[in-house]
Amino acid sequence: MRTMKAAAVYFALVFAAGFVLGTIRTPWIVPRVGMRTAELLETPFMILMSVAAARWTIRRFGIPAVTSVRLAMGAMALVLMLLGEFGFVLWLRRFSIREYLATRDPVSGTVYYMALLVFALMPLLVKRT
Repeated sequence: MRTMKAAAVYFALVFAAGFVLGTIRTPWIVPRVGMRTAELLETPFMILMSVAAARWTIRRFGIPAVTSVRLAMGAMALVLMLLGEFGFVLWLRRFSIREYLATRDPVSGTVYYMALLVFALMPLLVKRT
């Protein structure tokens, strides 16, 4: 149960940061540099947020440095992230999943999916501090 709570908090912190950055990126950054560049510029900040959120959540919930527990936390958080992405974000933008995937830039989209993988693995990658 503690791992599930930690996963939910980890997801919520990173999702909230992405939501805030997205509200900055869309009206102010995209018109200046384009969607691809704006998304690529955002990615390092999201990875840093994943590091900080994973470290804080692991410390806060006392998640042990056991590979299976850390991977479970990351996997649960990833499922929540995908539900959030395909649920809330698609509803907000009024896209179907098919439309959403068709509109993803091949470069920044690939980087985004790799960042999701890093997000899922981050609880395993960070040390308990």
